[in-house]
Amino acid sequence: MSVVHQLSPGWLLDHLSFINKINYQVHQHHESCCSKNEPTASVHLDSVSSFGSSTKFIASDPTTKPKNDGGGNCEMFIQKYIFRSELFDITKPYITSAIHKECQQNNEKEDLMNGVKKEISISTLGKKRKRCVDFNQGELDAMEYHEKIRGLILDGSSQIIQEGLKSGFLHPLSEKQDKCNEPITLSFDTCNLSELCEMAKHLPSLNEMELLTLQLMENDMSVTEQDLFSRIVENNSRFTKMITLMGQKYLVPPKSSFLLSDISCMHPLLNCRKTYDVIVIDPPWQNKSVKRSNRYSYLSQLQIKQIPIPKLAAPNCLVITWVTNRQKHLRFVKEELYPSWSVEIIAEWHWLKITNSGEFVFPLDSPHKKPYEGLILGRVQEKTTLPLRNTLPIPDHKLIVSVPCTLHSHKPPLAEVLKDYIKPDGDCLELFARNLQPGWTSWGNEVLKFQHVDYFIPLESRS
Repeated sequence: MSVVHQLSPGWLLDHLSFINKINYQVHQHHESCCSKNEPTASVHLDSVSSFGSSTKFIASDPTTKPKNDGGGNCEMFIQKYIFRSELFDITKPYITSAIHKECQQNNEKEDLMNGVKKEISISTLGKKRKRCVDFNQGELDAMEYHEKIRGLILDGSSQIIQEGLKSGFLHPLSEKQDKCNEPITLSFDTCNLSELCEMAKHLPSLNEMELLTLQLMENDMSVTEQDLFSRIVENNSRFTKMITLMGQKYLVPPKSSFLLSDISCMHPLLNCRKTYDVIVIDPPWQNKSVKRSNRYSYLSQLQIKQIPIPKLAAPNCLVITWVTNRQKHLRFVKEELYPSWSVEIIAEWHWLKITNSGEFVFPLDSPHKKPYEGLILGRVQEKTTLPLRNTLPIPDHKLIVSVPCTLHSHKPPLAEVLKDYIKPDGDCLELFARNLQPGWTSWGNEVLKFQHVDYFIPLESRS
């Protein structure tokens, strides 16, 4: 269970526990009796940079025991993996309250909500001069929005965090932890999935009628590398399978499916003629830090509007969009995006990021970065749509409180939080995903990013 506590203001989630309760078990065979040192529960893509015709995509059966040179069966064993716990080791805030307070004291006091001008001292060529700067409309809107939800976040999170401290899930920072809190850096030699999607555009197109799904079947099968980029890949087995892509290994959990492509190649999702009861969207929003860092490519508002949600959504589909704190994006989702998809807004939730000791990762009133992000929830409206049965009405302004992963944009899981508000066994889709989860179809040009085997630790294997 990812839900540690559920209270009236919201939920305290354990993201790490959610990942590790997934059955990350790969069936493999012993090197001593098998001629090939490859996992049998795997899909292997031996690829060359030119995408030559000799490249093959091979799916193998985890239950079949291959024969060794002597004609006997190879001995199978199970390799279990868990996610690296240090990636959730957030012992101290990113910016401490003391530093934030010192910054505030260095600035002149001003009436932010009344838009009073502030004076900024600027040193130019050794001389100091003063100039007046007005807050722009975006900054004023952000301040107003923050004031609206500030009390809700402060009061609601206090209850949830206190419950987490009582149960021992959250724990006060010890002196030892305080001194040893060094940032974790993992230098993974991963392939660039988004660039791979760009390269795949130059591959010959298959007949659209053939673009269905590629199931990681029980019987051995091999197809060309085109299938990885033009079909939804499904793992319907009870065990995790490992795929090798451009020399890098990725774990595909059981009962999960994915499509690795960018926004120009979404047609395999549509060709399956499948609709979804839940669609979670985490768009690559444009902002200044993304532009400066070139960390990932972003989409314009027009491109986001072109995502074919009406064709992917089942009647009464619950649509959830992650939104940054930039008011421009919030207004766009509420006033343009959802209306264009015939989605009616029903609630706005907030993800609050805390440390392992229950502190906000940023000061709540920081003018630069806030410790929370938003989620806009809505339902697809159609004239013939009947109301959902056996589901609760979705409440407004709920809090999702969790320790964030240190990996950029690794959002907390919503599956258990949403279970009371969607029909049982509903089909779920995540767009712009960077990881996989059982029971969900995931799409994006980095959809396997956090499934890289180096983010996991292998445990002792067993036969």
